Amino acid sequence: MPRYSYDRLTALDHSFLFLERPHAPMHVGSVAIHELGALESREGGVDIDLLRRGIAGVLHRIPRYRQRLAWVPIEGTPVWVDDEGFNLDYHVRHTSLPRPGDMHQLRQLAARVMAQRLDRARPLWEMWVVEGLEGDRFALLSKVHHCMIDGVSGVDLMNVLMSPSPDAEIFEPSPFVPRPAPTPFELLRDEVLRRARLPFEALRDVRKLLREAEDARREVGIRARALRETLGGVLRRAAPTPLNERISPHRRFDWLVLPVDELKAVRRALGGSLNDVVLATVTGAVRRFLEQRRFPVEGLDFRVMAPVSVRADNERGRLGNRVSAWLVPLPLAEPDPAVRLRMLAARTAELKQARQAVAAEVLTQAADWTPATLLALGARNITRQLPFHLVVTNVPGPQVPLFLLGSRMLEIYPVVPLLDGLGLGIALFSYDGKLCWGVNADWDLVPDLDRFVTCVEEAFDELRTLARRTASGEKRAAPTRRAPKSPPAEPAPH
Repeated sequence: MPRYSYDRLTALDHSFLFLERPHAPMHVGSVAIHELGALESREGGVDIDLLRRGIAGVLHRIPRYRQRLAWVPIEGTPVWVDDEGFNLDYHVRHTSLPRPGDMHQLRQLAARVMAQRLDRARPLWEMWVVEGLEGDRFALLSKVHHCMIDGVSGVDLMNVLMSPSPDAEIFEPSPFVPRPAPTPFELLRDEVLRRARLPFEALRDVRKLLREAEDARREVGIRARALRETLGGVLRRAAPTPLNERISPHRRFDWLVLPVDELKAVRRALGGSLNDVVLATVTGAVRRFLEQRRFPVEGLDFRVMAPVSVRADNERGRLGNRVSAWLVPLPLAEPDPAVRLRMLAARTAELKQARQAVAAEVLTQAADWTPATLLALGARNITRQLPFHLVVTNVPGPQVPLFLLGSRMLEIYPVVPLLDGLGLGIALFSYDGKLCWGVNADWDLVPDLDRFVTCVEEAFDELRTLARRTASGEKRAAPTRRAPKSPPAEPAPH
């Protein structure tokens, strides 16, 4: 048994390190707004020492947060090793807005913080506590590198750090004893042995598929067709638009909130799923936004990349990425919002039937066999020839209030990273009856980000108005029930 310990990154996790550039950091994040509550200090700010003690008490349940990257010599493959110099104070930072800070100032601060890269020599996360927010509130800005988590595992982290009860319980920190890290020679030797085993593991996986599939020939055929369709979409470069040019190092960030009940009402009246309603809203917003810039949408093949979780129930609580993707064309040229929703619902139903997400997962699994140098080359080519225009990720969250050491979280706005060729990104998170939209944008490409957020609100209002008319029309058209006939009256007694 080896004297050392480490965890190897998957090819998908590794790809987020390759995709990162000095002007394009690859961390995901969030801006959460909390009541001061039990975290209020005597001076009226945030008791940062109490917060750090609370985080230290649960950090042993998130071991990746005390690990850093190490690299296999020659091969260049990254692995996770325990950080022998871990310091919580470095990762949990404390700052303030000029009191009373407003939402505009918080958005500006969040954009600046999110634009800064994480230090790869340390565990790849930061948490910024921002006090001074008007209304006895504070904000929590969270940054975690995408190679550590996806959206669903990020929700699992919320369950560790937060509680559905306002009664705060602070646990004593468990002693952190870093496990010995391997030497460069040991890493290289292990990698050589792992690659020697890959053909046998691939053969074993094929045998398992043939043994477990109810209809092996049909299963292989479905995967092959899905893979062919996925590759066809991936190999088509996205058409140029004002939103899809080289990005700068600077960001703008904005947000909005929509009630989940209103999205459900639209779904009931007009059809589709909640995610279809979201995509229809995005379609209407992009259409309006491009038309206001006098950019023609007729004939524009505008595609969205929508991440899809493939995390099994028994994988909940594990970090890393278990995510695939759909490529969804948005019907921007269609003027009728109800028709757009029906078109999107039909398309997503086709994608589910074609199992495109499974095909993308097959590609990422195959990448685990690929040398790091070829992965790096592939990542560079992807950024030069992106097959989509926009990322829209929608993560379901808890529908009950959560508390951080007794401090209630009011809203949380997710942040999706940008790549060259992606000047705009949309992330959504449902929480406590609200659908919170976080919109990240390049500073130069989208100087009018507030206008795009307004377009989102207008596009959803269009759907909501149609849904109300449809619902009221159905009520008027519903046949009235006839009253049951009364039994014949009995003769009066003489």
